[in-house]
Amino acid sequence: MVMPPLLRAVIMGPPGSGKGTISARIIKHFGVKHLSSGDLLRDNMKKKTEVGILAKSYIDQGRLIPDDVMTQLMLNELKGLDRYNWLLDGFPRTVAQAEALDKECHVDTVIDLDVPFETIKCRLTARWIHPASGRVYNLEFSPPKVQGIDDVTGEPLVQRDDDKPETVSKRLQAYDAQTKPVLEYYRKKGLLKSFSGTETNKIWPHIYAFLQTKLPDVSQKDAATPR
Repeated sequence: MVMPPLLRAVIMGPPGSGKGTISARIIKHFGVKHLSSGDLLRDNMKKKTEVGILAKSYIDQGRLIPDDVMTQLMLNELKGLDRYNWLLDGFPRTVAQAEALDKECHVDTVIDLDVPFETIKCRLTARWIHPASGRVYNLEFSPPKVQGIDDVTGEPLVQRDDDKPETVSKRLQAYDAQTKPVLEYYRKKGLLKSFSGTETNKIWPHIYAFLQTKLPDVSQKDAATPR
């Protein structure tokens, strides 16, 4: 039996675009290995590896981690996944990183979550938390019974700095400036597949149908109706 070629995929999308949810569904249905640059960075910093210590020094200074540090971190990890289908998340973030990745392996497809910034702003700025318990409320989907008050304790809710409107705008602008050239890089290579929409549950069936042309669904249940 001839084995199908291995899938080398990248998922891209601004913060709040539903990337985490979509990635989890891709893993569940298609059994790919998921490699998140954020998770990998946190793990290396926690273990105090050489790259982890170096990366932390940049983060502590509020500086971007240089391309060569991120590339070294991700490519080292990919060496152990050469026999698996994989999905990269959070890498490459710059054209230099994309070029370095190309030298090591051939990327087959780049899934781009094209969610309007206004939708993301509404989604993120609607999030409020109860600090002591970690309970999360969303003013649109799951609001507290009394505005600004935790349902259980009656204590005030707070908005994380990351979710404040001005911070969200800055994060989206930074993503746009940094990532547009990468999307363009993959578009020119004919690898970019953009999925547009405002709701993750409506975007997902299109991504599922697209990936089904490349990989079999390995999840036993709900295979007919992807969730």
